[in-house]
Amino acid sequence: MGYFPFSGAYYGRGDWVTISVIRTAVLYGLLILCVRLMGKRQVAEMEPAEFVVTMLLANLASVPMQDNALPLLSGVAPMFTVLALELILAVLSMKLLPVRRMLNGVPVPLIREGRIDQAALSAARVSLDELEQKLREKDVFDYTTVAYAILETDGELTVMPYPQHQSPTREDLGLSRSPAGLFYNLIADGVLLPDNLKASGYDRAWVNRELKARGVSLREVFLLAADSGGQVRFIKKEKL
Repeated sequence: MGYFPFSGAYYGRGDWVTISVIRTAVLYGLLILCVRLMGKRQVAEMEPAEFVVTMLLANLASVPMQDNALPLLSGVAPMFTVLALELILAVLSMKLLPVRRMLNGVPVPLIREGRIDQAALSAARVSLDELEQKLREKDVFDYTTVAYAILETDGELTVMPYPQHQSPTREDLGLSRSPAGLFYNLIADGVLLPDNLKASGYDRAWVNRELKARGVSLREVFLLAADSGGQVRFIKKEKL
């Protein structure tokens, strides 16, 4: 027998699994909500403080998931407390530079004008091997070709080569430049996406003409995308 905290009722072993599943689903949903409230950037590239908050939220949610004897609020309340503190600190870091530097740190130049800053490497606790690895990840195999290499607060290395070692642009080669347009997926896996269709400036009649010109129906399309310049990308669905 076990005690269900909210109803005041007792439950047998047969109900234990059901209650565990429900509690886990609730906590999982709340954890996803907390991460979403923290913002999209935290998911992709977390700052040190944001990483700590994410780990705390996961640990706080795991305790009531494992122990049904604990009230569900014993996990929910700390989760939202941590989330509230994170949101408050996020606002303060936007407004106050000292808070931002304390929480997230500052970018550190590791290479200045083709010279490795050994003091900066030591302060950032980055070894020479790690620096060379990060440079190779940026397709740089000779550090003397780098004007500046800056270690960002999220751990990524930003590299600016000397002008003579940068890839030439179309303007450098004297080539005409066509305006870049954002492609919108209008049909994905046989499904028409009305929001993208509206944002792209096209309409259903245009889509129907494109489908008729290619001799396919809506369900036969794997991808139909178009940009504001009239360029179209089309992939027919394969029979698997």
